Amino acid sequence: MKTSWRSASLVASAAAVLALTTACGQDSPPAASQNVGATAAPGDYGNIGAGTGNGVGGTASSPAAPSASSPSNPAGKLSVSTADEIGKVVTDSLGLTLYRFDQDTEQPPKSNCDGDCAKTWPPVPADDAEAGEGIDKALLGTVTRADGTKQLTVGGWPAYRYAKDVNAGDVKGQGVGGKWYALAPDGKKAQEGGAGAAGGGGAEAEAGLSTREDPKLGEIVVDKNGMTVYRFKKDKAWPKPVSNCTGECLEKWPLVEPVDFADTKGIQEKGYMIFDRTDGKGKQQTINCSPIYTFAGDKAPGDTNGQGVGGTWYAVRPDGKLVGASE
Repeated sequence: MKTSWRSASLVASAAAVLALTTACGQDSPPAASQNVGATAAPGDYGNIGAGTGNGVGGTASSPAAPSASSPSNPAGKLSVSTADEIGKVVTDSLGLTLYRFDQDTEQPPKSNCDGDCAKTWPPVPADDAEAGEGIDKALLGTVTRADGTKQLTVGGWPAYRYAKDVNAGDVKGQGVGGKWYALAPDGKKAQEGGAGAAGGGGAEAEAGLSTREDPKLGEIVVDKNGMTVYRFKKDKAWPKPVSNCTGECLEKWPLVEPVDFADTKGIQEKGYMIFDRTDGKGKQQTINCSPIYTFAGDKAPGDTNGQGVGGTWYAVRPDGKLVGASE
């Protein structure tokens, strides 16, 4: 007996759903579904620094007036300063720390910080920048940004200031989101040549994703830099991963990029998968099929400032479950 194309299609669809259900470890679909990439409602993704963890508390606010880190300020003569715990860092003529971004590239130099990102991390203009004492002139260069302006590079890495650094010697941007680090004189991350990231007391975590025992939250997942990993309650895991954190939300909650399971330690393998986002941000890692993120308000390894933010963001257990909240 021949099977009609309609029947075959229904069978194939049912099999696909069953496979996804088994992979994600879910017993039943959610009561209501949302479109992939739908943006969280205002306030749902919280403010940097607002949470129940340690570190800087309260609600962050943007500078009301141009600060010393305004992009209109030239770099001037660069020099080397010594910052507590992280060693030697590059500073501009005003003594402000310069930073690099992990999502940029060194070869060839390319900046991937635009829009709102560039407001928080103003690119350092290449014009008038010169090597001072302790700076190798050969390591200084320029990169053309998307808007046509020239940005300073150090060792190939685009250089930025941090909007919250207002005084000479400030290093408030160190370790933010597990992606921003002060520039060492050789262009490397300051923590690699110093005494460790601020507050971290040591080197990066050995594995791409691993766990640590937090005194308040218990065993939680951390990334390769030791930064706490979070989940968003408005995301979906069934029948396939769905991220509802886009746009401005991702500035505050950077997605965790794919990590090979072989490069993890203590993480549940069931439901460990990556998925393609539909907002042009590439692929994202999941644990038990739930999308995972870090928090821009966590400045150093050990910070858990994102815990409980907006009643929707929570640290993650090794099995992918939320810490301190029901599913």
